[in-house]
Amino acid sequence: MKYSFKNDYSEGAHPKLLEALQLAGSKQNEGYGNDVHCKNAADRIRRETGRMDIDVHFLEGGTQANLTAMTAFLRPHEAAIAAETGHIAGHESGSIEATGHKVCTALGKEGKLTPEAITGVLAAHPDEHMVKPKLVYLSDSTELGTVYSKAELQALSVCCKEHDLYLFLDGARLGCALCASDLTLTDIATLTDAFYIGGTKNGALFGEALVICNDALKPDFRYILKQRGGMLAKGLALGAQFEALFTDGLYYTLAEHANQTAELLKDGFRAEGLPFLADSPTNQLFPILPNALIESLARDYAFEVREAVDADHTAIRLVTSWATPEEAAREFVRDLHLHVQAL
Repeated sequence: MKYSFKNDYSEGAHPKLLEALQLAGSKQNEGYGNDVHCKNAADRIRRETGRMDIDVHFLEGGTQANLTAMTAFLRPHEAAIAAETGHIAGHESGSIEATGHKVCTALGKEGKLTPEAITGVLAAHPDEHMVKPKLVYLSDSTELGTVYSKAELQALSVCCKEHDLYLFLDGARLGCALCASDLTLTDIATLTDAFYIGGTKNGALFGEALVICNDALKPDFRYILKQRGGMLAKGLALGAQFEALFTDGLYYTLAEHANQTAELLKDGFRAEGLPFLADSPTNQLFPILPNALIESLARDYAFEVREAVDADHTAIRLVTSWATPEEAAREFVRDLHLHVQAL
């Protein structure tokens, strides 16, 4: 196997984060997120967003961040709205439903929700005989690697305000999205009620930073965090990593590298005249390939098979990361050409 393009969390962590962990772990710290590293990291995120009034909580992973947030933000009869491809709808083992909250899905546009999709769900839930949609769940980048523009997020924010809905953004791959769109962290902190900044898929050993912008959602969050098993005793391990990520722009540097190596792969597929399931500008690519070509490539490379498009073609997923060598991407492109010629 020459290289795996299965995901962006196969590698451990960027050396600067490992160094930060080593230094932080050599001294005693307060527990449960009350250490100096979590406090410093939270302050750096506040400065990065331009919002000194936000609350920042550090959790271990994305699923944990999603289910803890929705447990805290929603009343028992309330539900979330997500695109049908949304991570909480199909890839988290029913974790949101296990908290007692339904996920109402709507047809997205290349993985993205629209105001029209949201209002359609609201129209289908008119009274107390059904769950009450209260929170809109987005992911940026989406499960198809697509990104929201500032105008799109503004439109969604207006829609949510008009219908008294919370807007929550899953940022597991937010770094790649920010480096491929006109959005900034300041925009997101202004337009959403809460979001999280993904570390696990952008150079961290583990960790997500959950940001709560709406004052109404802040009270008692640490109680829910503790109850749901999300309060890490050695919180310094999370804080130290986010300190490093938000020093000298490292968070963006790592994400940009992932996007750039994906662009090399994209150019290779385009050169062979091969189409994509969605137009992704980030580190997730979904080329549609002849089944015979997939079988041939799979002898040398690891990747995920996404979905059949017709009897003879299937979309696959390739993912690059902060650590993907450019030469690995270039070698794949060379091999792709040889495999195409051999068919």
